[in-house]
Amino acid sequence: MTQDFVLQALKEALLTAAMVAAPLLLAVLIVGLLISILQVATQIQEMTLTFVPKLIVSVIMLLVFGGWMLSMLKQFALSVITRAATL
Repeated sequence: MTQDFVLQALKEALLTAAMVAAPLLLAVLIVGLLISILQVATQIQEMTLTFVPKLIVSVIMLLVFGGWMLSMLKQFALSVITRAATL
């Protein structure tokens, strides 16, 4: 196991994690920002108001992108197992 091998594996792991998490995190970020702007405009200071829309968007995004996320993770796992077998 060389240093290049470890760095390549770490790079691939971080890239895969970012790609899998990005759609969900971006959607929740946008919804949170929109709800916060709405709260400021209407002067509603209810902290739990942002929770329900974020939860709904999270579930919708998981339903829409869940298959793609799972295939990305499966592809990464197969890559790691294949490389581990060649050590």
